[in-house]
Parts: sequence; C-alpha cells; structure tokens
Amino acid sequence: MSVNRRNFILSSGTLLVASAWPSISFSQTEPRRGGVLNVHLGSEQRILNPSLRASTGVYIVTSKIIESLVDLDAEGKPVPQLATSWTSSKDGKTITFKLREGVKWHDGKPFTSADVQYNALELWKKQLNFATALQLNLTAVDTPDKHTVVFRYERPMPLDLLLRALADLGYVVPRHVFEGRNVLENPANTAPIGTGPFKFVEYQRGQYIIAERNPDYWRKGLPYLDRVVWRIITDKSAATAALETGQLQLSAYSQLALADLDRLRKNPKFEVRSKGLEANVFNNTLEFNFRRKELADVRVRRAIVHAIDINFFVENFLYGLGKAASGPIPSTSSFFPKGSKPPYPFDVKRAESLLDEAGYKRGKGGQRFSLKLVPIQNGEDVPLLATFIQQSLEAVGIKVEIVQYDIAGALNAVYKDNTFDIATGWHQYRGDPAVSTTVWYRSGSPAGAPWTNQYGWKSDKVDKLIDDAATEIDAGKRRALYGEWVKAVNDELPIWMATEREFYSVVSRNVQNGHNNARWPSSSWHDTWLKA
Repeated sequence: MSVNRRNFILSSGTLLVASAWPSISFSQTEPRRGGVLNVHLGSEQRILNPSLRASTGVYIVTSKIIESLVDLDAEGKPVPQLATSWTSSKDGKTITFKLREGVKWHDGKPFTSADVQYNALELWKKQLNFATALQLNLTAVDTPDKHTVVFRYERPMPLDLLLRALADLGYVVPRHVFEGRNVLENPANTAPIGTGPFKFVEYQRGQYIIAERNPDYWRKGLPYLDRVVWRIITDKSAATAALETGQLQLSAYSQLALADLDRLRKNPKFEVRSKGLEANVFNNTLEFNFRRKELADVRVRRAIVHAIDINFFVENFLYGLGKAASGPIPSTSSFFPKGSKPPYPFDVKRAESLLDEAGYKRGKGGQRFSLKLVPIQNGEDVPLLATFIQQSLEAVGIKVEIVQYDIAGALNAVYKDNTFDIATGWHQYRGDPAVSTTVWYRSGSPAGAPWTNQYGWKSDKVDKLIDDAATEIDAGKRRALYGEWVKAVNDELPIWMATEREFYSVVSRNVQNGHNNARWPSSSWHDTWLKA
C-alpha cells in the first residue's frame, strides 16, 4: 500500500496546508510595574527542579524561580547571571568562576560557592540527564572563598562548550535544602526554592503553578511583574480558546495545534514567532531498541528510514516548517559538516531489498515482522509522525502497533523499562553537540535517564569520538572530530534524526520585553512587563 496524503488524512483526521510565518518586532515603551502574566503549560510536570531534569517543560516554569550560572543574550552568547566572570587555564583543565555577591535564597539564606560545588558534584554530575556526560571528567570543585568556585577536570573542558551548556545545565538549587536527603524525593523538587525574580507560591496538580514577585531580588527594581501563573491546559483547542479570550498571554515551544498557530498569526492581538527561541532547534526522532534482533541489524534500521518519506510529511503535515535532517547536528550550527545531506532518502525499493537481504522476507499476508511503537508526546506532530511511520512501514511489510502513554509513562517505557521496539519524540540541539546531543549516542548514562542512550547500543568508536571532541580545546580540530562523529552515527543509525525544525511562540502583543534573548521562554523574565 502506498502512503498518500488522502490515506493519511482519512486515518488521522488532520489536514495541514504549507505557509510561512513572518516575524514582527514588539514596540518598546516605558516599562509598567504590576500585572499577572498567564502562561500555557501543555503537560503536567512531575518535577520542577532543573538541576535534576533538563527539559523545556521544566525551564519554562522554574527558570523564573531558580537561576543558572549563565544565560544567553539575543545573539546566543553566554552572559553573566549567578556567575559574574570566568577564566580557563591554558590546558583547559581548570575553570574558575566568580560568583555574584549579595544574592539570597528565597528562604533568606545566602547563596555561596558551596551551593555551586554541591550542585556540580552531586546533581549535575550524578543525576542531571544531559549533564552526566558533560561533566564526566569533572574530578573536583574547589571553593577558595564564598564567591569563587574552581572546576577541575581530568581532561580539557572547552570553555565555550561549558558556558553554552551551563545556560541549560547550570541551574543551582540550595545545598542546605538538598544535602543529606534523598534528592529524588525532596519536597523542593515540586516546591522549588531559588534565587530568581519570582518565588514559588503554589502548585495545584492538573490546574496551575503560581510564582510571585521576589522583593529581595538581586537585580534591584526588578522584576516588573507581580506574578506569573502557569495554567496547565493539555487540550490544545482549550489552550487556544484561553489565548483568544485573554485568559492566557503566552504559549511557547509549539504547544498549540499547528492549524491554530497558522490561524493566530493573522490575529492582530498576537504575534507568532520563532525569534527568541533560536537556542533550541529540534528534531523529530525515531529511536530503535537494539534488544530486538531485527532492529539490531543495521540493514533493517536503514530500510525503515528509506521507507519513510519525511519530505512529504514535512510539507503536508508540518506546514512546510522544517526539512529533512542530515544528522544529529542541524544546518544552523557552526559544527554542521558542510555538504551534508540526508543519508537515507525515501526509496521503497531499496527498503524492500534491504529487508530481504537481512532475511526478513514477506510471509503470510505480506508481513515480515511486527513492532511496537511508543510515541513520547512532546507535541501534536509526534502522534502524527507515529501514524505516518505506521502506514509507511505497512507498505514494506512491517506491522506497527502504536502504544499510547502519557508523557511520563512513555519516558518510563522507553528509557527505564525498555518496553518498546521503536519510539518517536523530540530531540533538542542546544548550540553545541556536547550539551544535549551526544548524550543520545554515548554509552554509560545512568539507567533510566530520559533522552539518553538507553537502547542497548554501544560503539567504542563513537564513544571515543564523543569524548575526544568534548575535550578538544582547538576549535578547528573539534569541528573535524564532530564531522567524523556525524559520519559514524549516520552509518550505524542507532537513532534517526528525521526532521530539523524551529519552535514557535504565540504571545499577546501586550507582553513587552518578550523574546529578547535566544532562549527567552527558558530565561528568567526579570525584565518582562505588560501593557495596561
């Protein structure tokens, strides 16, 4: 059976039309104090601690409450936050941070170097899903005084890499609240205490999260807003209605239905924009469980990818917003290997040939074997792609059963219990391959860590390339190593990065100083304000 648009629309009930979305800048006037910013939260968060869970679903809430050592500016370059300056030794093995003085935790205790030391060694290195690989060679964190921390590495740590990573993987929680307790069961994981412009007030499961202005914030005179309320609305149509009726002023990270995004861009009350989200390019993924003998054969994995017309999917179901990916590094990155192209273009005949060659010939009813697909429900496009994969693989004799969980259940099934054959979801590229990308491929991540290599696949060659690139302080050599790495993982295909895409926000034009840095939905909003 060939997969065409009519067949897919009949089965999914979805029709999308390609279009382009312009970006319009906000006007700037004198900031106004007060007001409540109401924000859409599209899924329930079981943890609100960014030192334990790297996720935009966490950042969009707790980056206003808990702060990282650095943030990014409008150009995507690291700027001071809890750290005020940094230096690296010539060999790249010692990196020293000066910390901001006069900062207090929301419970009134002082923020010091001891807090950073604890987070780096006990949380980032041991627990945080992407940071465990990043901080693999971290051997010690010295605290010569209350406002200086010295990171010591067994192998060189490129300063540019560490700074870019710390915007997402450098959030600091209070040592005195976590030390000596079970960090995974600490009540502060859902009632966070930070140093940020807003203080946690309340979390009502399934309804809302509230934070209010911190009167003792270290940026004097800020924030402008009195309160931020995140309203948990899992139904996309209901979230769109809440925006249109003024109950919400913001929905970020492409949480609305694509059809509604297209419609709202024509509404003069809103702006639909990708500007301010450049730091988080993302891919649709297809992950393989190597515990299945069929999927352990690279010919089968290549056949599966050849069978899926990803260009058709992008044009017909994603409004043309995106393209087929060439590998794990997006074309917008300085590390992108020049001239790279998608390695396994749509080719049903090639797919059939590879499956036959691997010994999986068609049997009764034309079926070769069956697979269980778990979609990790990051966005509307994930179930769309799951259905598209199901239909595409049926055409080459592979029967696919889609097993539905909520996002927490899907994460457990894929990364903890391994009760899946293939899975589809999102990967986010955060400016450098070593921040949150190579961890999807390197072996050795803690068992059960989300969005890491939990597939039963290991390559000594790939591990070495990842480690060598992450510790190479010569920029040219580092780019070359990543070029070798991309070639190796595209050849082995443990994961398929199917698309390359941007996130979009829908924001009320009453919101000012919005999207003014490269990761604004995940930043502190200390200078955001509302027009009357």
